[in-house]
Amino acid sequence: MGMSDATPSSENPGFDDMARDIAEVPAVEVIVTVAVNLMSAAAVKLGLTEEGEQHKDLDEARKLVQALAGLLDASATEISTFHASPLRDGLKSLQLAFREASLVPDEPGHGPGEKYTGPVYG
Repeated sequence: MGMSDATPSSENPGFDDMARDIAEVPAVEVIVTVAVNLMSAAAVKLGLTEEGEQHKDLDEARKLVQALAGLLDASATEISTFHASPLRDGLKSLQLAFREASLVPDEPGHGPGEKYTGPVYG
């Protein structure tokens, strides 16, 4: 879809409603929601769901864990400990699961997200 195919918001009343709805959502809630979505997607790609191996893709999982770590690092001062603590715990669990799932584990400090969190050990 090229830029000429884009529909201006004035021709798309649903866009105005979405913009109004998102304007009412606090930034912390948006950040936490994105983090939880990244966590869920990473868990699926790590094979941690009921379907397990069917969706396992460590390359994709690495990208998602890296993005989650970057988001949490960048937003650490913006979200409260109340929100940040469980997200950091979830990130660490995903990093450990990635290490366990890897046939050749990354060196400590070089796993997904570890440039933001430091080395993760069990």
